[in-house]
Amino acid sequence: MNSTDSVRHFEQKGSRLLKEFRDFAMKGNVVDLAVGVIIGAAFGAIVTSLVGDVIMPIIGAVTGGLDFSNYFTPLSKSVTAGTLADAKKQGAVLAWGNFLTVTLNFLIVAAVLFAVIRSLNKLKQQAEEAKAPPPTPTRQEELLTEIRDLLKKGAGPSP
Repeated sequence: MNSTDSVRHFEQKGSRLLKEFRDFAMKGNVVDLAVGVIIGAAFGAIVTSLVGDVIMPIIGAVTGGLDFSNYFTPLSKSVTAGTLADAKKQGAVLAWGNFLTVTLNFLIVAAVLFAVIRSLNKLKQQAEEAKAPPPTPTRQEELLTEIRDLLKKGAGPSP
């Protein structure tokens, strides 16, 4: 095989690989996932703002300005700072207050997402129930209905 054949072989292989990737990327599930990730990131920013700018200040006001984010335990004797940012510059610290704040934020975000998804599912279920056609009667029910109608008319079977 000469160099021209080798180059042609790699071009064909690359072309097949590119076509395979395009087919994969254009499948409905992959596109749906990409849209979901983008919308999720935007929604995440909204929820993060809701938590940081609305809910946490209310919690801080109710608890008397309590802010866990600066609570830490120094792991070195050289750490003497009063704030977490300064303490991290001085040495190793266990930032348990920041972890507690992030965990609390996660629980609030999870509760908000749960409420939103639950509401969307209820709306979707109501829309599906409204669209659903009434159940069709079974063959037995149709026959019984015909018999009933015939008996009402008085056209029952003659002896």
